[in-house]
Amino acid sequence: MTTTPFRVVVIDDSAHAREGMRTILEMDPLFEVVAEGRDGQDAMALTEQWMPDLILMDIQMPGMDGLEATKRLKDRYPYIKIVMVTVSDDIAHLFEALKKGAQGYLLKNLNPGAWHEYLRAVALDEAPLTRELAYRILDEFAPRAKHAPSASPLTQREHEILGLVAKGLYNRDIAETLEISEHTVKNHLKNILHKLHLENRVQLARYAYEQGWTD
Repeated sequence: MTTTPFRVVVIDDSAHAREGMRTILEMDPLFEVVAEGRDGQDAMALTEQWMPDLILMDIQMPGMDGLEATKRLKDRYPYIKIVMVTVSDDIAHLFEALKKGAQGYLLKNLNPGAWHEYLRAVALDEAPLTRELAYRILDEFAPRAKHAPSASPLTQREHEILGLVAKGLYNRDIAETLEISEHTVKNHLKNILHKLHLENRVQLARYAYEQGWTD
């Protein structure tokens, strides 16, 4: 576990929402909120100023919204993790954000414990897909992939891990299922992402469905 807090920028047009997110994050020593902003333009400026590890980004904001800001930020700073925060569970908006490079999303009405668990997983590169999102990716890509799966560079074990990632399992759950260590799971995932030239689990699951590698 890292001992240095992850630097976080919070972007939301509501001062009340920003205060709430800061309060939740300050309950966990893994995170340090270094700056807050009201829109996508603020997100661009504050990212350049602070170079954070993680950005919590509202989707719907006046001016430059969260979707456009996410696309621009990921183009410029691909290493930064972005999690969308929203009051709506509109899967279309959320899926669009993920296609633009976001690592995941959180609903504002979730309890602090759920926030901490999910954001820790994102920060440590272990964030799972939600089951709803996994099904959405399947619906989006599987129909055209079913008829012509492409050749895969992955080993049989890597395919097993890939299938469990696509179902939304955490690393510890994958380790228990396959009766291997969590460290081994992490190394397999690093190898899989490297082989496929991908950055995160969302991209991995989407690519796997698109190629017809996942049932």
